[in-house]
Amino acid sequence: MKMKEDLNPMLLLLFHLMVWIYTFISFLPAYLLSWHAEPDPGFGGSEAERARRAKARSVAGRPEGPYRAVRASKRLATSLHPGVDTLDKMFEYAARRFPHRDCLGTREVLNEEDERQSNGKVFKKVILGEYRWMSYEESYRAASHLGSGLACLGQQAHSNIALFCETRAEWILTAQACFMHNFPLVTLYATLGGPAIAHGLNETEVTHIITSSELLETRLKPILMEVPRLRHIIVVDDTPTTWTGYPRGISVHNMADVRELGARPENVAHGRKQPLASDIAVIMYTSGSTGVPKGVIISHSNIIAGITGMAERISNLGEDDTYVGYLPLAHVLELSAELVCISHGCRIGYSSPQTLADQSTKIKRGSKGDTSVLQPTLMAAVPEIMDRIYKNVMTKVEEMNFVQRTLFILAYNYKLEQLTKGYSTPLCDKLVFRKVRSLLGGRTRVLLSGGAPLSAATQRFMNVCFCCPVGQGYGLTETCGAGTISEFWDYSTGRVGGPLVCCEIKLNDWLEGCYRSTDQPCPRGEILIGGPNVTMGYYKNEAKNQEDFFVDASGQRWFCTGDIGEFHEDGCLKIIDRKKDLVKLQAGEYVSLGKVEAMLKNCPLIDNICAYANSDETYVIGFVVPNQKQLLALAEENHVPGSWEQLCNNMTMEEVVLKVITEAALAAQLERFEIPRKIRLSPEPWTPETGLVTDAFKLKRKELKTHYQEDIDRMYGGK
Repeated sequence: MKMKEDLNPMLLLLFHLMVWIYTFISFLPAYLLSWHAEPDPGFGGSEAERARRAKARSVAGRPEGPYRAVRASKRLATSLHPGVDTLDKMFEYAARRFPHRDCLGTREVLNEEDERQSNGKVFKKVILGEYRWMSYEESYRAASHLGSGLACLGQQAHSNIALFCETRAEWILTAQACFMHNFPLVTLYATLGGPAIAHGLNETEVTHIITSSELLETRLKPILMEVPRLRHIIVVDDTPTTWTGYPRGISVHNMADVRELGARPENVAHGRKQPLASDIAVIMYTSGSTGVPKGVIISHSNIIAGITGMAERISNLGEDDTYVGYLPLAHVLELSAELVCISHGCRIGYSSPQTLADQSTKIKRGSKGDTSVLQPTLMAAVPEIMDRIYKNVMTKVEEMNFVQRTLFILAYNYKLEQLTKGYSTPLCDKLVFRKVRSLLGGRTRVLLSGGAPLSAATQRFMNVCFCCPVGQGYGLTETCGAGTISEFWDYSTGRVGGPLVCCEIKLNDWLEGCYRSTDQPCPRGEILIGGPNVTMGYYKNEAKNQEDFFVDASGQRWFCTGDIGEFHEDGCLKIIDRKKDLVKLQAGEYVSLGKVEAMLKNCPLIDNICAYANSDETYVIGFVVPNQKQLLALAEENHVPGSWEQLCNNMTMEEVVLKVITEAALAAQLERFEIPRKIRLSPEPWTPETGLVTDAFKLKRKELKTHYQEDIDRMYGGK
């Protein structure tokens, strides 16, 4: 995205003159410094030169691969440190190396208030204090005592234990306690509904579960009678200390009491059986975007290999880094990111999407959000969150006065041009983008995007305005989140980088979708990932294991992703389609629903969109969550009265919005048959709580279809 320069020629000339003078003054010192600097043997050359280098090569010399990172062409990496082949050894290594370094941080809640909105709704707002930290040594001791306490409550090695909790320090402490004592950890999303929770707990036959008081009361308590094997519930919160009203045979404990039990001299290391690398570390239930959640079996060696690959792609990772943890830890992206940080002695400060920034929904106006206090250097995000930041900032740019907007647009386009040449722009960063950068604390040096494709417009915006590289990653729960991450000096967009050093990738022809490795100019096909990070399969689901996993002649395990990709000449992968998103219309045209959605989400009027097509019909339809500010302005422009809900249910507004969407689709060069012909506007946003998207904000197509069934019938001319 290059912003339109509809500006006064004299202002334009003055800006370029200032830039020329600044460049001239700064050139000589910069040249001398770079001339005297010793080149890095692994990463030598300018950023522009490094971006042009090959990231991966086909080790067999064939277009279908397998492709490996240049650094792993001979052998795939399996561990960060010699002899550290299990997660308990990794945590012990970190605790020995960084004993007094801050490890896990939680903000103190000073006050909670109810704030009444103009529409009568009441929102709970919080005032938060400083972060309180546990050192690596303290965290290791707390996890060890918790594990011993769980063993005293009857938890056995190799017996599954469930963790159903929001992202917080206690989550990772519980996980480390289970890793130490070889308790396979069953993870469940905090937003799962009752049937999905009961399914996971019954399938894994757990007797012990760790949860929060809120989730216990709102989600777990109503289904306890459906989980007959459950015997012990451990609540991470400090209060209350006594629990009543639970079915006979179920005991409820506070985590502090369990840790105290495990800290007694006679109970320390009670029943501890250290895991082998091949033992199960986690049974991670997916968020269920395509139906009933599946439990993915992940061994210690799988996770160690995965985080080894991720860590190699993040330069200068170490004790000076601070990571903000707010994504669901039950998602492989967040769990892997935090384990990478722990293995390198970074600080992890906990947050939530509702308290992340000063403008977040639960932060009382005038008080500071978590990133302002924590000032993280590392952050992971899903595209949905980045898209929201992008649209919010661009809305504010539109509201600026003429001089401010002019300066912003000139600086944006200038910096975008310099980035493509591999140059930095410290003057623009300091004078223009400092305020935008401060939204995430002002010190972020690496942003990692995963979970779904990131739009080119949003990626460029984050690169420019947050003054740090955005690494786009690709991986799945079935591959421990590891697959690819773009190198941080590669400012190209739409690509997810080359394979990590822990895995290799090959393309399998998919004839139905007309994707072949012999395609020109780039080989294309279904993405298959192989390596030590590929997991053990699905829990109690042999049919699905046979379908999605296989072992080749050399004994290497592979996972068939169902995603379609193409390899570029420099070894970078681009995701171009998904088998399950491909629908054949009645006239024979194939429509990639994911492609349509990705193109249209760049439209400022759209906050979220789900494209839908029925194979018995000749056209595509869509469900749209419009941007409230944009829709209200559009309604005023077209003289359509009504409240927000009334506008979203107004047929005239549907037609007006459809016209804007059609123009955006044509500008994005979608084919006519790919453009939605009818739409339904949704007044309610899609959140994990609504059950229409996953915790990673991926669309749940089955649930969306059910939710909008009446509208589907209407748009296809039914009842």
